[in-house]
Amino acid sequence: MVYLSLLSPPLSPRLSPVGPPITTCSSSPCWHQPLTIFNHRQFHSPIHFNFTLNKPLSSSFPCNCSNEQQLSHDSDDDDEDGQGVVEYVADTANTWNSRLPDRWDVLGLGQAMVDFSGMVDDEFLERLGIEKGTRKLVNHEERGRVLRAMDGCSYKAAAGGSLSNSLVALARLGGQPIGGPPLNVAMAGSVGSDPLGGFYRTKLRRANVNFLSEAVKDGTTGTVIVLTTPDAQRTMLAYQGTSSRIDYDPCLASIISKTNILVVEGYLFELPDTIKTITKACELARRSGVIVAVTASDVSCIERHYDNFWEIIENYADIVFTNSDEARALCHFSSEESPITSTRYLSHFIPLVSVTDGPRGSYIGVKGEAVCIPPYSPCVPVDTCGAGDAYASGILYGILRGLSDVKGMGTLAARVASVVVGQQGTRLRVQDAVRLAESFSLHTDGTSVLTDVNSDQISNSL
Repeated sequence: MVYLSLLSPPLSPRLSPVGPPITTCSSSPCWHQPLTIFNHRQFHSPIHFNFTLNKPLSSSFPCNCSNEQQLSHDSDDDDEDGQGVVEYVADTANTWNSRLPDRWDVLGLGQAMVDFSGMVDDEFLERLGIEKGTRKLVNHEERGRVLRAMDGCSYKAAAGGSLSNSLVALARLGGQPIGGPPLNVAMAGSVGSDPLGGFYRTKLRRANVNFLSEAVKDGTTGTVIVLTTPDAQRTMLAYQGTSSRIDYDPCLASIISKTNILVVEGYLFELPDTIKTITKACELARRSGVIVAVTASDVSCIERHYDNFWEIIENYADIVFTNSDEARALCHFSSEESPITSTRYLSHFIPLVSVTDGPRGSYIGVKGEAVCIPPYSPCVPVDTCGAGDAYASGILYGILRGLSDVKGMGTLAARVASVVVGQQGTRLRVQDAVRLAESFSLHTDGTSVLTDVNSDQISNSL
């Protein structure tokens, strides 16, 4: 059994060897020694997790991802036809501040971007001179050129960004009192006072994610054009606009101090001077007993800001979300190295590491070992965009609902991702989230994530 405690004060080093190796990709017996993973966290309501490594969720856990169902457009879908975006006007927080909770389960700090997503063919990309499968920054003129070329095509707009995809999925998974009270999910970032900014805030709020940062006066909200080809490859063109700067201010500090888990989006490392905001936010989170999670986001981003990534990861991060290429980039490993090796290496520095490997499955790293999570195979990929974001939401949901084993947590995350992969669009839909949460609740022992156990009781159990 792997025991994750959030109650004891900081120790140095954060990861000291305790007990025999953790069971990895084999059928050997479970590791029964206790292990302190998050050893510096103190919540107002103590949180603890008991993780075992060989208790997967029941195989009857449904996928619910038939292509016909997922491709249908209904009122629960967060997407809108692109032409309707301009109907939204910027709003302020004044109309809903009175309904904000006293404490947040998860706060995301990331880029607030409106996504324009459409299906195109290879000829479309070649005609515009766009390299397939890449992510690049574009200016205002380039963005306009691509959008004009898409005129007449079917495309949709959504309150996008990698982090917001995860937060919306998490809010929908935790939107009902299934396995615990509804989750309080929020995001902080930067949007302009333009119609796109109003669209972004309104869409997140409708998905039960509160956008807590005020609009930047006369600012221009960032956008990402996501072009998906028939082979399910995605190409992204990002226009940053106002999203290119996020400042650390008293409002953000107040929110962080009232949060259980802070998730920092890796794309923020690309923005000028934002490393200062990230560092201050993580320092406050650590002092306040907040779990810090970091998304790796993009290989090129890691390569350009390698030292900054490691400064935050090594000193503050409790959870890191990566794919196999990003994990290798963080390790400075060659492309020949296996994701298992990367997972094990990173888990010596980070208490919990999540590494996805596409159709080959995923790995969760804990204390120098990698737990293998097989892919959920029944789903036929339609659009891979958002798969990693959905996987991260499954991990966070499992933690917040007190899931009792690492293997089960990874299995849950893989099945959440499989639903998103089996549809067009990046959002986990409400009806699918409810079914996933219900099935998850049926196959867990009902352990509550919030307990009345105090620090002395925790220490005595180790």
